[in-house]
Amino acid sequence: MKARTRAWRFRRIATRYLDPVLRPVASWLPAFAVMTHRGRMSGREYRTPINVFRRGDAYLFFLTYGADVDWVKNVLAAGSCSLRTRGRDVALVDPELIEDRELRDAPLIPRFIEGRVAGVDAYLRMRAEAQPRGPRP
Repeated sequence: MKARTRAWRFRRIATRYLDPVLRPVASWLPAFAVMTHRGRMSGREYRTPINVFRRGDAYLFFLTYGADVDWVKNVLAAGSCSLRTRGRDVALVDPELIEDRELRDAPLIPRFIEGRVAGVDAYLRMRAEAQPRGPRP
């Protein structure tokens, strides 16, 4: 697995200019979400607009800039994060970094863009935390 992809050099531009524009709307757009995670050293809370795809009970994040980015390191260190997608909040747990050059779990168009254009060969898979069942009223 490569730590960086062909898109690596654009990550700072995206973080500085694209993320502030996407953050207010990403939680409502299809295939987008806002991930909330804690800095592994600072403890600061970060809100990162991100592409996400759901396959059954799994949430998949294709690593456009590679695995060597802070949000990936933060989520792996914490073992969890939360996601606001399509207007609802989801607690995610059990992050698993998966190497797959073919990106077999990706939908067709993202597979082409991420795999062929950006050179992505890995993704992060997480699952929704089970909601505790309370007593029924």
